Amino acid sequence: MKLIRFGTITNEKPGIELADGTRLDVSAFGQDYDETFFGEGGIRSLKKWLEKNQSHCPIVDSNIRLSAPLVRPSKIVCVGLNYAKHAAESGMEPPNEPVLFFKSTSAIVGPNDPIMLPKGSTKTDWEVELAIVIGEKAAYVSEEDAMKHIAGYVLHNDVSERAFQLERSGQWVKGKSCDTFAPIGPFIATPDEIGNPNNLRLWLKLNGKIMQDSNTSDFIFNVQHVISHISQFMTLLPGDIISTGTPFGVGLGLDPPKYLVEGDEVELGIEGLGSSKQKVIAYSEIR
Repeated sequence: MKLIRFGTITNEKPGIELADGTRLDVSAFGQDYDETFFGEGGIRSLKKWLEKNQSHCPIVDSNIRLSAPLVRPSKIVCVGLNYAKHAAESGMEPPNEPVLFFKSTSAIVGPNDPIMLPKGSTKTDWEVELAIVIGEKAAYVSEEDAMKHIAGYVLHNDVSERAFQLERSGQWVKGKSCDTFAPIGPFIATPDEIGNPNNLRLWLKLNGKIMQDSNTSDFIFNVQHVISHISQFMTLLPGDIISTGTPFGVGLGLDPPKYLVEGDEVELGIEGLGSSKQKVIAYSEIR
């Protein structure tokens, strides 16, 4: 199943995307894609509901905006330096255990919403990432049981302001959490839609030019390891997002480095998870 949400920023509704790309409004199901939905068997209930009601669901026009495919979660946990080649381009040694940081959930926007450069930004960068959506609450889970806690997978652009992240004191969260810095979607794919999450091609283009083209097989720490590791330090709640890191090809790693400017267009995708496209715009106090 592919879960979508659609509509204007103040009027978003739940839906699904069929195999042929048709989008259906499932708001009559009566529940949005939030912590309760994921934690109380909402995916199973929705599948059962659709057996009787799918033919009555309105079709969503393809021109209607897609929003992030879940209601704002309790947290976004990110993994840094999780691809061997990305660690090398960053001039850093591969870590002995996952490098963890948070990204503010207020950064979440729809998959095709613009990226807004923050005030004072000089080094805003791109990062295509595979993100995991938690289904069942996870605390102290083993790697063997980790996959049982996954509701689905989703495409994420972990937009990063490198000067905020690396050149100012404190932790990375400042460079990761600006408004619009987490375009997510177009849809959440349930695990049955995805074969092996540790072997998926992912790519990113800047103004039509391929910048990142890799595979999750280059993970230093795979999906199971990441979920298990994070759950040793915090409880992962239903709907929480884990972003698993980016491969080589970010602007920071180029010689000379290259960063986003107003008018740029970023397009990215992951095998089985669709693609998204964001236009880069200047900072504005009006959104």
